[in-house]
Formats: sequence, structure tokens, C-alpha cells
Amino acid sequence: MEGIEIVREVPLPPEVAWARITDWPRHARAVPLTAIHRTPDGFVARTGLGRLGFDDPMRVVENDPPRYCRLVKEGRVVTGHAEIVVEPTTWGSRVTWRETLHVRGVPRAFSGLERWSSRLLFSRVLDDVLA
Repeated sequence: MEGIEIVREVPLPPEVAWARITDWPRHARAVPLTAIHRTPDGFVARTGLGRLGFDDPMRVVENDPPRYCRLVKEGRVVTGHAEIVVEPTTWGSRVTWRETLHVRGVPRAFSGLERWSSRLLFSRVLDDVLA
């Protein structure tokens, strides 16, 4: 899938925007049926009901607080990577989220649907954690 890019400008200092956007368990509030647990080198998002579901492990491979973070999705269901950039502005911060995501088994013909649903989901996450 081609990647997506979502940009939000918020009236928060970069350090505050960074703290909110990298509070991984907080992301679960905006993702239905999902719980997020930290691991030594990242976190795992568990999506589903009871035993029916899947894990989406993510590893932080680059981290330069409060400016840049790169995550790699290492799951059996969801693969890809994400980059988060926080830049100061004259009145707060600009947060940029870049994501490339693929659900294994989904044919290439549905990449537009993957991109659309990713943009919807990650826009919701950004809006929630930065509010």
C-alpha cells in the first residue's frame, strides 16, 4: 500500500504534543476493541473480543524525543511502519504522522480501501490524543 500522511497543528508545546502522541496505551481510547500494552522496545496492540482477535506488535526503531519516532509493525496480521514528527510552530506544534500499513492476505486491488481506512483510523487517534 502507498503510505498516508496526516498533519495536525495544535496549540501545544512540542514536549506536550510529543508526550501525548507517544503515550501508546492512550491510543487505545480511539481504536475500538483495542488494548495497548508496552513492551521493552515498543508496544503491542491487541484488537478483538476475548480469544477472537489478533496482536499487532510494534517496535520503536528510531527515537529522538521530542522530534521523531519510527515504528515497525511486526505482526502476523498487520505489517508496515509509521513515522511521527513533531515540529515547533510560532503558536504550538505541527504533528505529522506517516503510515504504511498492509493487512496480510488483502489483495493489492484493495489497497485503496486499506489507505482510506488507515487515514480514518489514524486521524481519529491523532485527534483524540492531541485533544
